[in-house]
Amino acid sequence: MNGFRQWFFASLCAWALLAAPAANAAQAPIHFADLNWESGSLITDVLRIIVEKGYGLPTDTLPGTTITLETALANNDIQVIGEEWAGRSPVWVKAEAEGKVASLGDTVKGATEGWWVPEYVVKGDPAKGIKPLAPDLRSVSDLIKYKDVFKDPENPAKGRFLNSPIGWTSEVVNKQKLIAYGLQDVYTNFRSGSGAALDAEISSSIRRGKPVLFYYWSPTPLLGKFKLIQLQEPPFDAEAWKTLTDADNPNPKPTRSLASKLSIGVSAPFQKEYPEIAAFFAKVDFPIDALNKALAGMSEKHTPPREAAVAFMKDHPQVWQAWLPKDVADKVAAGL
Repeated sequence: MNGFRQWFFASLCAWALLAAPAANAAQAPIHFADLNWESGSLITDVLRIIVEKGYGLPTDTLPGTTITLETALANNDIQVIGEEWAGRSPVWVKAEAEGKVASLGDTVKGATEGWWVPEYVVKGDPAKGIKPLAPDLRSVSDLIKYKDVFKDPENPAKGRFLNSPIGWTSEVVNKQKLIAYGLQDVYTNFRSGSGAALDAEISSSIRRGKPVLFYYWSPTPLLGKFKLIQLQEPPFDAEAWKTLTDADNPNPKPTRSLASKLSIGVSAPFQKEYPEIAAFFAKVDFPIDALNKALAGMSEKHTPPREAAVAFMKDHPQVWQAWLPKDVADKVAAGL
């Protein structure tokens, strides 16, 4: 009898050891891209909270640049990019054509991007004693004659253009646009180290009433806080757009950027393994005004993204509950 017990106990331990990897594999976290701009981080944490509380699955985040994260998604090294500007980079276009990734939903309608200046640069601000410095500035073609308005403090012979942080797809596009618009010898291509650094540079200039020319996008806290004017660009041309996304193209052509459509990027294996979550992702829709307001508060109060996501969900339950089956929404509400 003792021999049987010893055999049974040994067999049970062996079975447990063999079963453990499978159990651990079942609980492996879903890897989300760690996005380093406000809207991306807030949206990512809203999605993670719902996946964790509503579907009972662990999540984590992995950092990287836009291009490296899209490559990781294509390889299923990460499974979700919470704010994907789909169709913009060659990496994404190739991966989508090969069926390795998919963009789900239309998550923020009314999103946009382009080159901006503060409204007072064009119209002035009598209340602050600011006179118009570039009253005829309407489009990118007008920037040549106004280079002295946006003088680069480190190279006063040129104007300064604040580009995207290094590693973003838009950084490449903007570099190529400077060439396409004949501005490469007129403006310094100044690249911020991060989204926060870009925000700080722009906000500091605006608070001091100084002229500043910069790339930016919406949804963002900046567009919720300041009066800005977006400069006109030539109509969109698909062939010209290809020359702007190719960093090595020596002869880029002028065009405005591809119309913005924000979605949730997922890897093909994730979409197949978690069809219920993919169905939820396809319904995600953040009202842009409410999102910009939340982002402005998050920026002003230096609120961590997770905390800001919880606050957004508590303030707008009708928004996220519309994306989910009732039983899942109830679990999320209880988890908050």
